[in-house]
Amino acid sequence: MLSVTGASKRFGSVVALDGASLDVPRGRIVGFLGPNGAGKTTAMRSIFGLVRLDAGAVTWEGKPVDRETRLRFGYMPEERGLYPKMPTGVQLSYLAELHGLARPAAAAAARSWLERLGLGDRETTAVEKLSHGNQQRVQLAAALVHEPDLLVLDEPFSGLDPVAVETLGEVLRGEAARGAGVLFSSHQLDLVEDLCEDVTIVAAGRVVAAGPVAQLRANAGRVRIDVEVAGAPADWAPSVAGGERLAGRNGTVRLLAPEGIDPDDVLAQARAAGEVRSFSFGPPTLAELFLEAVQT
Repeated sequence: MLSVTGASKRFGSVVALDGASLDVPRGRIVGFLGPNGAGKTTAMRSIFGLVRLDAGAVTWEGKPVDRETRLRFGYMPEERGLYPKMPTGVQLSYLAELHGLARPAAAAAARSWLERLGLGDRETTAVEKLSHGNQQRVQLAAALVHEPDLLVLDEPFSGLDPVAVETLGEVLRGEAARGAGVLFSSHQLDLVEDLCEDVTIVAAGRVVAAGPVAQLRANAGRVRIDVEVAGAPADWAPSVAGGERLAGRNGTVRLLAPEGIDPDDVLAQARAAGEVRSFSFGPPTLAELFLEAVQT
């Protein structure tokens, strides 16, 4: 397991990390969430020694992370770090060798990942000749080519088309099933909720929420109600003590309400207002939890 404990880092007057901690167990996918400037990239870079923490520790399996340990990690930075004029196959093979693979095994791994990521016909193409999305796939392959024990990805879904997003999701699930720890940051919270068992949410360098997604939703203390009523006034909303109207348009209303409310009462109000076309009741989404956590 990777553990970042009590991480603090300042850049002049800017506090990037303020005692932040997170864990990434083997075989788990952990979403690392926060607004821009919250400290996510700084924390990720500290795992690889690219940022020296002012305080705190980074450990793997309970031991300090050293150079040999980092060779077993894979990193995909938000800023691309590929050699633009080098062919993709040669580049991936070279990077695999840097991580300790013998040359024949490195070449085989490079070809395998290019095929798996839909780039088998681009093995001899220079990176700079690829589209942005395909460059991102090559960067992902570079993080995976040596079969890492830990995979750290900074905004890996940015700029990908839906097919590529689905492919990457399958890859991350496969890596976790293989036993690797997976940590990735993203602003696409629907993807995080779909892929991740655990999340850590940071704001202003501090962890403001962490744990299994299902547990965070169940412990939110509020419920989410979506109801669509045909023929209701544009400003209609059910009367719920302590309820917060999140959205409403064309007879569709979404609100958060305290736990313990009676859904039958809300449904009865909706039926009194018009024809109920849809009604759902359950814990808040990860996106709603995120907004609440970072705005508190």
